[in-house]
Amino acid sequence: MRSTSPLLDVRRIYAEPDAARSPRGQEIIARWPDATIVPVASHWQIPEVHGDERNVARWVRIKTEALVLGEKKSVATRLNGRSADFIAPSLANGCAMACAYCYVPRRKGYSNPVTVFTNIDRITAHLARHISRQGPKAEPNQCDPDAWVYDIGENSDCSVDAMISENVRDVCDLFRMHPTAKASFATKYVNRELLDWDPLERTRIRFSLMPAALAKVTDIRTSPIAERIAAIDDFVEAGYEVHLNFSPIIVTPTWVEEWTELLVHLDDVLSPATKRQLAAEVIFLTHNERLHEVNLGWHPKAEELLWTPPTQEAKVSQNGAVNVRYRADLKRRHVDTFTQLVARHLPSCRIRYAF
Repeated sequence: MRSTSPLLDVRRIYAEPDAARSPRGQEIIARWPDATIVPVASHWQIPEVHGDERNVARWVRIKTEALVLGEKKSVATRLNGRSADFIAPSLANGCAMACAYCYVPRRKGYSNPVTVFTNIDRITAHLARHISRQGPKAEPNQCDPDAWVYDIGENSDCSVDAMISENVRDVCDLFRMHPTAKASFATKYVNRELLDWDPLERTRIRFSLMPAALAKVTDIRTSPIAERIAAIDDFVEAGYEVHLNFSPIIVTPTWVEEWTELLVHLDDVLSPATKRQLAAEVIFLTHNERLHEVNLGWHPKAEELLWTPPTQEAKVSQNGAVNVRYRADLKRRHVDTFTQLVARHLPSCRIRYAF
């Protein structure tokens, strides 16, 4: 049955042969029985989907109508130390949403719809072995005081991925059985079907938040900020650990006033149970010149907020990419300002890290 979500109206499924034949691939294909199956040699090389600048005008349509099935060739877990202790193998790559600042399109180019990795059994087996090798966590750190935290959604949004396949649930179910570890993912989409999963506090959802006026311009096709905030208490009650991502913080002439209003609202509406377990990451905007040029072709209004050369400088990110960030002297002041705002207006929220 075709998804009723406005995010997904899948009409073409590009599939590597082994991915299409796999049990998970067959399950996904059955969800969209009217879709055309397009065989491809590699999920990385589909010119009509990504890598072609002429696709800019069709950016959102491609994300809505195209789905890619592939196999994760390199199944590995790597160290992180910021958002999580480890970055788990991706369950998917790409997204049906279209946030103007997203770093994922920089890799495949232009539209980058969801690619689901169908060899989920290999991924879960790898994770189970990796978790077992770690043993109990001996010392607390900024990721978690007791558990090893694995980010399972580095290159996609797991709340959306869960509408496409059972990959996310399979991995969250795996973590239910491991008291020494937690899954973690950031999301901008409220998928209330996840409320029935009974995660036993072994999955941490990080709802990304920003002032609503900014989100209307930059967070394209995502759940509205009010809807994300309204879901937080429900997910805590359902057995998730819920943290916040104050991300990205986009500096505008009124950014302090807008964030103050948001923080005050959160303090007013979040339940005591939510506040007792609340923590946040603070991430100021990182942008990219190539993505800036792409955005000018489909959403130039966003670039008025994101591309501000007088306040930005070049930055080499952890993955080696050359991006731009706010100038170091300005950013230091901005980080201090924001952490003081949180301490004043949402004092229950511990900041795990800010940069």
